Amino acid sequence: QEQLVESGGGLVQAGGSLKLSCVGRILFGAMGWFHQAPGKQREMVAGITTGGSPNYATSVEGRFTISRNDAKREVYLQMNNLKLEDTGVYICAAAPRSGFRFDTFGKGTQVTVSS
Repeated sequence: QEQLVESGGGLVQAGGSLKLSCVGRILFGAMGWFHQAPGKQREMVAGITTGGSPNYATSVEGRFTISRNDAKREVYLQMNNLKLEDTGVYICAAAPRSGFRFDTFGKGTQVTVSS
């Protein structure tokens, strides 16, 4: 049984928006989103603590917003003003506690930004 299941990916034009969702089988600690571009290693783009404090990679600051709903065991990534370089697989991640030490990952959802 999957611990984390992502949804919401798709094809969008540059400048457009998408909202990703991830539901956990249980309520985790800190949550995050990673981006894996084609041929590259995954990188964290956003994280959120159990207290709701967000942290963003410089590349997405001001464009992406992470949020969580613990009652639903969900974490979201609102992506605005998408760029071609945002293309890739977005992977949900979870940590057992509040720090960003992720040890559980979903399978990911594909986001493709076209010109």
